[in-house]
Amino acid sequence: MFASAVRRLTVIYTLIQLVLFGAVAVGIYWFVTWTFDLDVATQDGPAAANPVELGFSHLRTALIAGFCALCVIVPFTSYWMARAALAPLRRSVERQQRFIDDASHELRSPLTVIRGELELALLRKRTADQYRQSISSTLDATQVLVDLTEDLLLLAQEAPAELRSRFVAVPIDTVIRDAIRSTEHSVRRQSLTVRSAPGVTVHGIPALLVRAISNVLENAIKFTPDEGTITVTVTANAHTTVVAITDTGRGMTPDEVEHATERFWRSQDVRSSTGHGLGLSVVERIMHTHGGSIRITSAPGAGSTFDLLFPAPPER
Repeated sequence: MFASAVRRLTVIYTLIQLVLFGAVAVGIYWFVTWTFDLDVATQDGPAAANPVELGFSHLRTALIAGFCALCVIVPFTSYWMARAALAPLRRSVERQQRFIDDASHELRSPLTVIRGELELALLRKRTADQYRQSISSTLDATQVLVDLTEDLLLLAQEAPAELRSRFVAVPIDTVIRDAIRSTEHSVRRQSLTVRSAPGVTVHGIPALLVRAISNVLENAIKFTPDEGTITVTVTANAHTTVVAITDTGRGMTPDEVEHATERFWRSQDVRSSTGHGLGLSVVERIMHTHGGSIRITSAPGAGSTFDLLFPAPPER
């Protein structure tokens, strides 16, 4: 589809440019011949007129040669312009196609669970406990669908500038407190410590900031063993606010760190664990929207540190 569109746009650009260049060449020749008084040169004799005619001939030759050269060069520049013009549209379509592929792949599992539980419930009479267990499994699968849909929709957003218009100053302590509250159900026996300087604020959308920090906390809780430690540290200077989340979990290899924020990527060692591999992708997207970034430092057996780097709030 894009190849044919590029070809059509190349032809259109080429024709437009050649028509314009041809019109300019004709205009130059007409202006030069019109402004030059050939009658005066003729009155001075044939010897004076011949150099003038020769000059006009050289001008015609130069303009024709230049136009022929443009006929060779312009198609290549038009092709480059066509590709550049269609590049944003192509990225948008590819993003939408990736969204559809990812969604269809990940939605299949929870939908299969829901369908299976409902079919079993209708297959034969069951006890109240069995119905309760079936409904519980269906609700769990439904929650997976809700979380997955929210993550995919967030990743599919194309206009972070529109979100930035809703930014407000938010105390980072409040964001961390809300993020911890949202992950309390996941904590087993790990120790969770917060070290934050008072009065630190960031500029953003509170719900998205909570989502970013809670996703990192969920990741740390998932891979930190019982009796392990998770520490949230906030530091700030004139230019950057850093929320560092450090755990004493299994750690990651350099290759795992490199792929950690890719959509649906999961390490071979943890494919059996819960989750759909979008948590850190969502974090990276949120940080990008807020003009920040995520930095991961990790080593096998030595735990991991996830640094969320926020730019300092703009001065009022």
